[in-house]
Amino acid sequence: MPQTAQTRREQQKATLRSELVAAAHKLVQQEGYEGLTIRKLAKMVGYAPMSVYSYFADKQDILFALAEDAFQTLAKRIEQNAPDDPMDALRAVMTEYAAFGLGNPNEYRTVFMTEKVKPPAGRTFEEMENNNPAMAVLISRVEACVAAGRLKGDPHAIATMLWAVGHGTISLLVTHPFYPFGDHQAFVKRMCDFSLAALSSDEVKALSDQPAKPC
Repeated sequence: MPQTAQTRREQQKATLRSELVAAAHKLVQQEGYEGLTIRKLAKMVGYAPMSVYSYFADKQDILFALAEDAFQTLAKRIEQNAPDDPMDALRAVMTEYAAFGLGNPNEYRTVFMTEKVKPPAGRTFEEMENNNPAMAVLISRVEACVAAGRLKGDPHAIATMLWAVGHGTISLLVTHPFYPFGDHQAFVKRMCDFSLAALSSDEVKALSDQPAKPC
């Protein structure tokens, strides 16, 4: 079936957006948050700065795009590491999350540790969370642990608490490299084991009275 002119334009737009996101990843990895500018991004892909504004309203929009792309990459990494034991599969989520963050400290700091004061145009923070593939994998593995009787309580609350511990751990390792944590991977494992032991000791209640919407 022949492509229409509109379909070709949409494909071209999607291709350029992907190029911009890939270029933004490189800028952040090389220069950090300060190095990510519309002008530098446009120069890297060979387009005029105004062309970039057709895809991203501002720097924060680029950060959201980077975060979504990073979560997709992370989800793929996690899915490739899926032990049969449900608790081991859950531990693998933190292992892959830590490997991603520690392997890309500039990007982790920029994408996941920069305050997001407003959602992208036409979207909400809730919509972005519900469409987060990495969080969806985390929650599904928590649900498997609950179904196997290894954890008790609200899967969304358990997943959120594990995410908070994982993010806090990686953030400290990234921003305080000279603190005597010992071997970083060993410290991540200790924090993971500590968290799961604490969560296994009692039933975890929901974070709020409002039921969580499915991811």
